[in-house]
This record gives sequence, structure tokens and C-alpha cells, in this order.
Amino acid sequence: MSFRNLTCLGLLAPVVLCAQSLADFEKKVTEFTLENGMHFIVMERHEAPTVAFHAHVNAGAANDPANASSTAHMFEHMIGKGTASLGSKNFPAEQRALAAVEDAYDKLEEERRKERRADKAQIERLEAGLKKATAEADKYVEQNAFTREIEKNGGVGFNASTGLDTTNYFYSLPSNRTELWFVLQSEWFRQPVFREFYKERDVVREERRMRVESSAQGKLIEALMTTAFTAHPYRNFIGWASDIENLRAKGAAEFHKTYYVPGNITISIVGDVNTAQIKQMAEKYYGPIPTGPLPPRLYTVEPPQNGEKRVTVDTEAQPFIAIAYHRPEGTHPDDPALAVLDGILSGGRTGKLNRELVEEKKLALGADTGAIFPSGKYPNLFIAFMVPNTGKTVEDLEKAWDELIEKMKKDPIDEAAVKRVKTKLRAAFIAGLDSNSGLARQMAESHVTLGSWKMVFTELDDLEKVTAADVKRVLNTYLTKKNRTVAYSIQTKPEGK
Repeated sequence: MSFRNLTCLGLLAPVVLCAQSLADFEKKVTEFTLENGMHFIVMERHEAPTVAFHAHVNAGAANDPANASSTAHMFEHMIGKGTASLGSKNFPAEQRALAAVEDAYDKLEEERRKERRADKAQIERLEAGLKKATAEADKYVEQNAFTREIEKNGGVGFNASTGLDTTNYFYSLPSNRTELWFVLQSEWFRQPVFREFYKERDVVREERRMRVESSAQGKLIEALMTTAFTAHPYRNFIGWASDIENLRAKGAAEFHKTYYVPGNITISIVGDVNTAQIKQMAEKYYGPIPTGPLPPRLYTVEPPQNGEKRVTVDTEAQPFIAIAYHRPEGTHPDDPALAVLDGILSGGRTGKLNRELVEEKKLALGADTGAIFPSGKYPNLFIAFMVPNTGKTVEDLEKAWDELIEKMKKDPIDEAAVKRVKTKLRAAFIAGLDSNSGLARQMAESHVTLGSWKMVFTELDDLEKVTAADVKRVLNTYLTKKNRTVAYSIQTKPEGK
């Protein structure tokens, strides 16, 4: 979204600073909103015959329905399955087959809801019926037709991502294939086809198994999130296994109806395009999509934390420690100072953590911080993550961290370090504006999060205003023991050894 998101773990890197200005961009950018509420940001860049498309849906995992975590994530998997006109050998027949799958699933769930009174033999028959109906629907699938069409026309970078706050769809095409994006993406936004939904549901379940259940680090982060957040859906780091295993296509359709309304979608297009033609195509392909009410607000607010929380996780692997402090949302005025604090602590080899804990004291194999975690639309966490060196413990690292933070609170913040970090953050941010795809992403996210793509540049102004006193203030305000959660893993021996 901005330099703010560049401070997430491991993403900050020194790059060449290049001059850009709001005035330069304003000459090339046009915005318009269709009658149905869908907003477009178009920037002409004619240096190369390519164009980048970024569709930003203002909903993510934090908006997942109760009992259905990972619903938002399923759409990331559905985009590649195609549309009614692309991806089916016989769509009318496929529609009937998909309806039969849902009907079979409804009957199975109805019997399962009887719980102790459920007929096990009947459940087995219904499961067999569901399997048969699914196999019948699969006969009509033309595998990878959607992605093949994009690649056949020179498309690159086709992908989607699901965060806690947003879902994004993006790729680039040769400029003479611009209309293809409008044809394909508008049809999918209008009515996605939940083709092979349950097969992809199994893929999402496997992702959870790999990222959490089979990962010592994943288990620790999940324990941290569920402990640090009592109420807010940021606690749902990755969807819960039991939820994923019971996701339904009809539930996803309801999610689409609620959150994929035109007024909740921003499209950013950057590259070798003619703005007048883009507007005509937007009206032609996106204009007919019916408007709808904006999605409900997320009302849940995390209550203040009034005492340190601690959680441990047993692991047979390398132990870790994570320390997380509650902080405000990414649009809060303190955010730039927190970004600079993060850079001072873990800005590469010159960062205090690396210099003191890794190089000098040799307590850690690695140490990093992140100013925004796990996402920034709502109040979130400033996090430190450390791995103990051989012969050292997580307790050693926690003690060293506490000593470092307390020393920083007492001593003056180094003005030279503040200046150095601001230069790195600015450089890393501006580097993201050099590519069409990077700029398209930045502009869409700034429009949704900050109210205007122009805020991309005012954020840099806010960064420049950060002083050593500001860094000291946010350090003392947020990095307090009563405001933090400490999560660490304890290395245990396998049973029988």
C-alpha cells in the first residue's frame, strides 16, 4: 500500500532513489466512477506496449462469515477456474451438474445435523451420491482454459492474493489485448462459476496443513494471534481446519453477493492505454453489473489490553520467540514513526537487533521486526521475531530484547539512524512506482485505504516529518509490557526418545 507495508517482516531493502512528484503523475492520471459505483484509476504510460491491471476488492479474511473462515481465500482459487463462457465444455449441462452437487450436499448436511439420531448407513449413501454428482460435474471442466487464454494473448504475472483486509487480482497484457481483460474479468466479477469448488477447498485445507500444522513457526504465529486478539477477526491468522473442511459453494456465492458489489471494487490500470478508450470499455463491460448495497461494516473492536499475555507451543523443531505489541491502524498519525522505529531495530545489518543480538552477543541466529502485523486496516501489532543461537534459549532472547528496548527508552534516539531509515523507506517505496504493476497496486490500495491515490505522495511527506522525538514517543507509548503478548516455542523430544 505504501512505505507502511514495506515495513512488514523481511520486505525492506535498499534501492536506488528516483525522483517522482505528484504533479508529474496528476498529468497522466484520470479517475472515474461508473453509475454502479465501481471506481477506476487510469494512468497512461507509453514507454512500453504493455498494460497492468489491478482489481482491488475491499474485503478479505477478516470479513469471513462465522463458521466459514477462508471463504474470502476461496475466491483467489476460483479466479483461475474461468467463467460461464470459458472453462466449460458445455456450460448449461455443467450448471445443472453443479446444482446437483449442491443438492446432494444439502441432503448430506441435513442428515448430519441430526447428530446422534443420524443414520450412519444413510450418511454413507449420501456421501457416495455426493461423490458421484461431483464426478459428473467434473466431466464438463475444460482445465486451465482461463489461464491459457491469458497466456496465449501474451499475459504475464496472472495471480491473486488474499489478505485479511483485501483480495486482489492482477496481471499484465500487451496493450493491443487490453479489451481481453475487460471481457474476462468483468464476466468473472459479474457471476463467478464455482467450478471444482470442493477440489480447491481441499487445496486450501492442504495449505493450512503446510503453513501451520506442519510448521513450527506457523503454529507459533497462530498461537500469538489467537492470544493477542481476543475479539477482532485478525485473530484468524489462517482459516480453521474444521471451517475449511465444511465450506460450501453456496456460502461463497452469498459472500460474493455481499462483498463483490461494484462500489466495493477499485480497478487500477497503468500502461500504454488511451484513457478515453478505457472509459468506453469500462462502461461497456462493467457498467451493466448491477449495483448493490455496500457491505456491512466490521464493528468488532479489540478491547484494550491491560496486562501482559503469554503463550507457549511445544515443538520438536527449532524454537522461536515472538513479542507483539498492540498499535493503532495503519492510517493513524503515529504510523510513520512506528515504521521508522521498525527500521532502526531491524533495518538490515545496521539495525540494532542484528548488530547487538546476532553479531555482538551472538544470542540469535536471526532477529527481525515488523511495524504492521498481520494487516493494517484496523488496529494491529508491532512484532519482533527472534530465533535463538545454538546453546541459547528463548528466555535469553526475551531478556536481551527487554534490555535493548529499555535502553532505547532512556537514551536519545540517534538522529543519523532516523535519517538513514527514512531514506531507505522512501527509496523502497518509490521503487515500487517504477513498474506498471507496482504502481497499479499502490494507487488502488491508497485510494481504498486512504481515500485517494494522491495520498501515496502525502505519505512520503508524513515520513519526512518524523523526528527522533517522535520515535522515542511511540516507543514509550506502545512497546510496554502490559500492552504485549509473548509467544515462544519449547523444544521437546519426540515421545519414546
